[in-house]
Amino acid sequence: MEAQDIKILKKKPIFPVSAELQKYLKTYQRESRLPIGYADLLVFDEAYPIMDKNGKDSLWEAPIYASGQLEELNNGLKVIYANLKASGNLRIVQHKYIDRIEYCTFGNTNPFRVRIVNRLNDVYDYFYVKKADASRIYGLELEEILSPNQVNYLVDRDTLIEEHIAGIPGDVFAKNYLHNPEYNPTRIAKEFVKFNERCLVMLLGDMRAYNFVVQITPDFDDIQFRIRAIDFDQQFYEGNIKVYLPQFFKENFPYVKLCMEQLTDKTYQQYQQEEKSSLLHRVRSERHRLADLRDVSNGEVLTTPENIASLKAGMADYFQEIKYTDCQTMTDIIELNVKNIIRQVKL
Repeated sequence: MEAQDIKILKKKPIFPVSAELQKYLKTYQRESRLPIGYADLLVFDEAYPIMDKNGKDSLWEAPIYASGQLEELNNGLKVIYANLKASGNLRIVQHKYIDRIEYCTFGNTNPFRVRIVNRLNDVYDYFYVKKADASRIYGLELEEILSPNQVNYLVDRDTLIEEHIAGIPGDVFAKNYLHNPEYNPTRIAKEFVKFNERCLVMLLGDMRAYNFVVQITPDFDDIQFRIRAIDFDQQFYEGNIKVYLPQFFKENFPYVKLCMEQLTDKTYQQYQQEEKSSLLHRVRSERHRLADLRDVSNGEVLTTPENIASLKAGMADYFQEIKYTDCQTMTDIIELNVKNIIRQVKL
């Protein structure tokens, strides 16, 4: 494993949600008619920057809305939260209020982050309102199907609603928690190896430290860790294979270094094999949904012919597998990844 300075030179375009993808989303209960959309939240004239707890610019802004407009937005956002969390049951928002709406000027989808608070006990939650991007939706679906994590989201035409994924940002964890003496470093290294393996199989790109979180779960005899992606903007778009391997980002060097210190070649390969076996189990459990997703995505243009040509050549070289050169789409590459896992695990 090694870390490099991988650069993504061009901003990925946003791909619209096609009629075929919308039909798939409806079939698997990801579609919802929402009272307000992303465009409604954009109607503000002023905003002020939000500073983090250390006084630095957080890259989020607080939009200033007209009072009448704000009431309408808040009511609509509560309905959206009820749809996201409880299939539209408005009783769950009976004692909740929208505490703040924040807007991010950084990233592809320029999301809004909404904080909703229970006035009975001050417990709060977050959710996100974003531009609906087809490749991001495919990333969310593949995360649901092929990873051990569940994702909760809704789509209404050009609006995407996402549940907040809790955890410690990977860059913060590396700086403040990675070498905590109470944590078993081998467990953390193991999770990074498995995360690295999943990203390549799913073609989830740009997983540098600030695009994933680390979840910590105390167990009866030790502490468990899980690394979860929180950003799916770079789903099977780029042509450089290293974009899909978190080990190559310089921001992830602390994790790479930990793996080099804690794992032997034998244990590294063991954890790769464990993840492949888990992926095979998920593929078998969700084979019909995965096939439906394949059929929809294979008919869409979600990258450039140059990126496909570059990536399939890179995959053929990386795996020493000539069949990758026959792939016509990014979906074909993922399907071949899965077929290779099935073949390897059965050996």
